[in-house]
Amino acid sequence: MKFAVIQFPGSNCDLDAFHAIKDIMGQEVEYVSHKATSLDGFDAVLVPGGFSFGDYLRCGAIASHSNVMQAVKEFAKQGKLVIGICNGFQILTEAGLLPGALIRNTSLKFISKKQALEVVNADSAFTNAYEVGQVITIPIAHGEGNYVVSEEELKSLEENNQILFRYAGENPNGSIANIAGISNEEGNVMAMMPHPERAVESIINGTDGMGVFQSMINHYQKKAVQHG
Repeated sequence: MKFAVIQFPGSNCDLDAFHAIKDIMGQEVEYVSHKATSLDGFDAVLVPGGFSFGDYLRCGAIASHSNVMQAVKEFAKQGKLVIGICNGFQILTEAGLLPGALIRNTSLKFISKKQALEVVNADSAFTNAYEVGQVITIPIAHGEGNYVVSEEELKSLEENNQILFRYAGENPNGSIANIAGISNEEGNVMAMMPHPERAVESIINGTDGMGVFQSMINHYQKKAVQHG
């Protein structure tokens, strides 16, 4: 399976993502510039965390208009896997690939700590390595992680099982319905504020994040078998 890790000016979790995919999960991975216009040859795209373009205007707003994001949209239309992490979540909502928006934490402070999450849907391309109701610990590090969405959109997310992760024990940023991660209706685009790429080694933050990437690999391998 071949992953693309997008690099924007200001990305700072791209190296962590690359390491997690290549060195821990043993998958092929390449960096792809925000100026790129094609994602041919890749099986999955990862939009990493950081402060793309300095987070000027709004978090993810400028990055959402980069050349590569048009390619990401075309990639997603093909049914291929796209995952956004932290700033990547913000970028995917700004690009219209996922509903809602991320605004300032209710505390108005940057939060960086380990966070408990509950797996809400374990039957997705990004969560099939987990079990429903499983509580995992994944680091968070954000100032604008407060997920907001209209009541109508929230109802749709719940009815279509698009909520993949919720914050457990506490809601660190004020997100509606404790939402920490969602997918699109088709199930091939997912984003979460916590950083699974920072929880893939027992010596650093534990290994609970590995399940996200293993789920993607499982999904890809299952489809490969189905298509011969």
